[in-house]
Amino acid sequence: MNPIQMTANAEDQGQSAADYDPNQDMHEDRPGHKRQDLQDPTAHANAEPAQPAPAPAPKKPKDDFDMFADDDDDMFAANDAPIKVDATKQARALDESLLDNWDYPDGHYRIINGELLDGRYAVEKQIGKGTFATVVRARDTQTNAMVAIKIACRNETMFKAGQREMQFLNRLNEADPEDKKYIIRLLRDFMHKGHLCLVFEGLEMDLRETLKKFGRDVGINPEAIQIYTRQMLLALLHMKTQEVLHADLKPDNILVSADNKYIKICDFGTATLQQDAELTPYLVSRFYRAPEVILGMEFDYGIDMWSIGCTLYELYTGRILFNGSDNNNMLRVIQECRGKLPNRLIKRSQLADKYFDEAFTFHALERDKMTGNLVQRPMHFSQGVHGRDLKSRLSANAKKMDATQLKLHTAFVDLLDKCLQLDPEKRIKPKDALRHPFVSDTKRDTLGNGKPKTAPPAATKIFRPAVVQRSG
Repeated sequence: MNPIQMTANAEDQGQSAADYDPNQDMHEDRPGHKRQDLQDPTAHANAEPAQPAPAPAPKKPKDDFDMFADDDDDMFAANDAPIKVDATKQARALDESLLDNWDYPDGHYRIINGELLDGRYAVEKQIGKGTFATVVRARDTQTNAMVAIKIACRNETMFKAGQREMQFLNRLNEADPEDKKYIIRLLRDFMHKGHLCLVFEGLEMDLRETLKKFGRDVGINPEAIQIYTRQMLLALLHMKTQEVLHADLKPDNILVSADNKYIKICDFGTATLQQDAELTPYLVSRFYRAPEVILGMEFDYGIDMWSIGCTLYELYTGRILFNGSDNNNMLRVIQECRGKLPNRLIKRSQLADKYFDEAFTFHALERDKMTGNLVQRPMHFSQGVHGRDLKSRLSANAKKMDATQLKLHTAFVDLLDKCLQLDPEKRIKPKDALRHPFVSDTKRDTLGNGKPKTAPPAATKIFRPAVVQRSG
């Protein structure tokens, strides 16, 4: 283990951010999306205990980046293997008659290394596979540049979703002709064997991969976080100017350049215009879901700021801040950290009666140790549970800091507190956050191409300084 990477008490510090798979939570949330939002929380009180998910099989170390989703090590089943072409040889177009079916049963496209897409993109490797699309790394034979191509599943729903993502990216990119706003560039789109394909600029890896590589369980260098924070806020401000809510910000959807100098926000598949936002308690990946979303309140750009706050905590500590197992548990861990939700918010919530009684007391769902049944337990919060509040959870990072480091730490804690205000109206806005000392004291500008004039720490300095140690 790298000497810089100190061990941490997992129970006290929270779930490791490096090993978290948000796709799993998305699958768990989706079946209840239409159903559970209208049910009483006691409806499952006698349900059978949930079976734990099987542990994921260990993966081999890889140098390849993962842009949008986890790698799929066994993408070709033994009895369902398509034609393979040596990607090192000249790429060529493959006639549709070569296979009876170019799609898997779930609608994903069969990836063949060496296939030439749209007459110019030579597929090198699949780099990601999610619920709705497959992502490949390819070389543009016209420019010799590396690109990422998102190949949507072949069905009408995914086609329309891809078109919506295109519309949002075109809107954001066109309003940023000099590429200064840290939003992924959509280069072009095309159809391939019935699949909508989106071509993006190629970046190295996402922030979760960065945590795995440089900050597992301890976080990355605060100076790098300063730079990335500024860039995220510039992206948020740009999205707000264009009236776009991302609605799924998390480390997995923030890409990092190969030299670690800058980030770019990607994956606008669930984005929406402010005026078109629909109330749903399952919008945004669960650990990054703002309380107003869970409660069925009207929401705005503040949900993205909340998600950024959760992301910054992970970058700083290497741990997940709110790792609730469902929406009820999310409200519990949020209130344990941030204090009780204000009554005035609960009154405005369409789903308040799922979680609170007439006296505004929160009812947590817990599994009875004797019967295994779910039961309700009233819980009273004030300013948060000691040891689980934000300052306490960040205190380990402040040990053995010098005066300069402590000043930076204090500024970070204050910014995070403002990002994670329970009341969305009191949550800090991007414009104000850019003036915050943690961000404004970076003394770093940006070039016209959107990259920092002075780079954040190079790869070897992305590690958190060894002077910052954890207890336990």
